[in-house]
Amino acid sequence: MRASNAATLLSRRDRDRFRPKEVGYRMRHYEMMIILDGELDERTVQPSLEKFLTVVTKDGGTVDNVDTWGRRRMAYDIKKKSEGIYVVVDFTSTPATAAELDRQLGLNESILRTKILRKDA
Repeated sequence: MRASNAATLLSRRDRDRFRPKEVGYRMRHYEMMIILDGELDERTVQPSLEKFLTVVTKDGGTVDNVDTWGRRRMAYDIKKKSEGIYVVVDFTSTPATAAELDRQLGLNESILRTKILRKDA
């Protein structure tokens, strides 16, 4: 039995186990919320975010929208800060690129929180 026939006779769950590389290369739509330190100057937020978002564009993804909400009071303190600058970013990338972006943002001390969600999930 050839591999193509074997894959069609298996259940959907078992077929996907034979092709893990294809899942990693599909582009997906993500929405990311970033809370930056409220003590930052709002003029420096956009250039610093563009520096981080080059990870997405370098790997073949696209940054669709960057929406800066501005300085807001948080419901509870994060790292002893009561205010933060909220930014929502819509982008399209592979899952590996989204994970790398989240990792790099987590290493920056001026970023208090990040949350990435798949829009189509």
